[in-house]
Amino acid sequence: MVNRALVTLAFLAAPMMAHAEKIAVVDMGAVFEQLPQREQISKQLKSEFGDRVAEVQQMQEKMRTLAEKGQRDGALMSEAQKTELQRELEGLQADLQLKGKALDEDMRRRQGEEQNKLLIKVQTAINTIAEQEKFDIVLQRGAVVFVKPEADISNKVAEALSKGQ
Repeated sequence: MVNRALVTLAFLAAPMMAHAEKIAVVDMGAVFEQLPQREQISKQLKSEFGDRVAEVQQMQEKMRTLAEKGQRDGALMSEAQKTELQRELEGLQADLQLKGKALDEDMRRRQGEEQNKLLIKVQTAINTIAEQEKFDIVLQRGAVVFVKPEADISNKVAEALSKGQ
């Protein structure tokens, strides 16, 4: 009876083993870290937003200077001068918040656009490697508890993207 169960189990398991999948894993974070395009994008975004960043920094510096002036010279200032300084600080702060928020949103949007472009390139490289090496499935590293190092294609993907710049 036990032998018959083992034979039945062997017959059932054989087709499953015949269809074993060839699986690879890719660490998207590691791939993105290794991409030379990252630095190019960073330079591009700095160039694109440099003037606005400088303007916001100048506003911050002006606020700091005015606040220091208020602390340093406050005892010597008339009430009208204190009120004028306070209004100027409040106006600068409101303007800074508005421009800072717009800058932050624009930078995040552009960074997202550039990351999406890179993601398409990464996906294309993954697909190419998977086809060349006949992988049936490619999983993200975060979804896998254990993987043999030879099944991790992250470096191959990064290399392919470096060559294909």
